[in-house]
Amino acid sequence: MSRITSLLRRTFGIVKEHVGTDHFGNKYYFIPEQKTWTGRTVRAKRLVEAANPTEFEYLEGSIPSEWDAWIRGRRKVPPSVEELLKNEQYREQIKHKAQEVEQRDLALQAKEYEEGLVARPAQTIVKGHAATTQFGQTETSEDPVSTASTFVPGSWMPPAKDTPKT
Repeated sequence: MSRITSLLRRTFGIVKEHVGTDHFGNKYYFIPEQKTWTGRTVRAKRLVEAANPTEFEYLEGSIPSEWDAWIRGRRKVPPSVEELLKNEQYREQIKHKAQEVEQRDLALQAKEYEEGLVARPAQTIVKGHAATTQFGQTETSEDPVSTASTFVPGSWMPPAKDTPKT
């Protein structure tokens, strides 16, 4: 068999072996280590043909984590369909349990607020950024506020500085 595949490789180029397909429709391939006609050794490669080949439409999570681990060489064997289904069910169980815990926590928080055991967080509105010099100040600025379309040269004068009395 290896003679036939090596003959095909030399004749037609790279022969890739289809390893699997995920539920998104991505196809995964393995290209075994091979020698070129010049005698150079090309190392084995793992690659994916995306179901959605346009790069700008790629979304995070378009490749399942099991297949990502196989592509990056963190695991030797590709994931089986059973393994993928089992892990997906496990992820759904974790999401469901997290929602239950969050709902219980919110209910406990509301109960503690009603009983007066915990003070409600203060609602403050602060405008600006803490690094600015005007942070927390409510005074209006005398600096000009204008856009280029409404600016009239000479219409603004800097505020008069108070001279200290001696």
